[in-house]
Amino acid sequence: MMDWKPVIEQTLITTRLNIKRFGEAFPIVSFGDGKYHLTDQKDWTEGFWSGILWLSYEYSKDPDIHAAAVQTVDSFRRRMEAQQALEHHDIGFLYSLSAKARWIAEQDEASRQLALQAAEVLMKRWRPASRIFQAWGPEGDPDNGGRIIIDCLMNLPLLYFAAEQTGDRRYADCATIHAEKSRRFLVRGDDSSYHTFYFDQENGNAIRGGTAQGYQDGSTWTRGQAWGVYGFALAYRYTREERFLETSRRLALHFLEHLPADHVAYWDFDAPQEEGSPRDSSASAIFVCGVLELLEHLPESHPDRALLDEAVQQSMDSLVKNYFTAGDLTEEGFLRHGSYSVRGNSAPDDFVIWGDYFFLEALLRLERGVPGYWYGR
Repeated sequence: MMDWKPVIEQTLITTRLNIKRFGEAFPIVSFGDGKYHLTDQKDWTEGFWSGILWLSYEYSKDPDIHAAAVQTVDSFRRRMEAQQALEHHDIGFLYSLSAKARWIAEQDEASRQLALQAAEVLMKRWRPASRIFQAWGPEGDPDNGGRIIIDCLMNLPLLYFAAEQTGDRRYADCATIHAEKSRRFLVRGDDSSYHTFYFDQENGNAIRGGTAQGYQDGSTWTRGQAWGVYGFALAYRYTREERFLETSRRLALHFLEHLPADHVAYWDFDAPQEEGSPRDSSASAIFVCGVLELLEHLPESHPDRALLDEAVQQSMDSLVKNYFTAGDLTEEGFLRHGSYSVRGNSAPDDFVIWGDYFFLEALLRLERGVPGYWYGR
């Protein structure tokens, strides 16, 4: 078994350099040059840099990393005050890894309150008629008004957190209803998954599955499958509903069965897999985190435990040996060969900040048993 500590130390080299490189901006993806494109609280991705900083601080106790992490939370507070770029469902990606992270790391009350404000913003995406959290677009939008996407499973923990903190069950109840609809309609009979699903906005009737980033509507976008592995395992953690744990397990086995020889996923399981086909190292990093969460809940006697544990080791070994930048002073990311949108030809083979976050989360789970910020400790 690999010693993960030196790998974590190498990520810290990159992170300390990136604090100087990025200043108060947030990295999102690179575009073939090894340099992150920076944004300023306008996208769904800013939380991942904050999460990297909080994980790095918890591991290292470096005051400079702490100062940078606090600065990101201050930025998220200003975003909330301005109600800037919050009209989407990825509020959990933004505020679980920033405000809630600070609350978990050091019990900062103002950060807890900010996370609760964010949960209330996410509740504005709830559509009672279709009983879903609308992913994109304004209410009533003709293209997106009845659409869910599998990514949203990772936003639901913010709502469960709010229910625990406030005692208000509406957060958890709506989260569980959405998770159940995701289980029923995003997960297919062969344990693959749709990226998106459409419902009638007026009566909630199911219309069809589809994709926005996968190879085609009926294919399996690997990052979406990984979101499902992790998201349903987290839904089980909060609800103890066995059907969510079983769904996570089934999705994980499907993911595992479709990996290539080096145990790191291509961008879509159904896309042509040939020389030059893009990988998505971020999908495998998310998959590892999801399986580690799943393994926390499977009984010791479960027949799939050994297989899933081996899958974690094989994928992480390959990510470290074949994709990791290992503290290279010239590269700004942790994992090479991530893909944002192959379908849209946007950073199809580059650094992606969520891949870096989940890689570090996986390392800390393996080395110290410390998870990320999807639930309290």
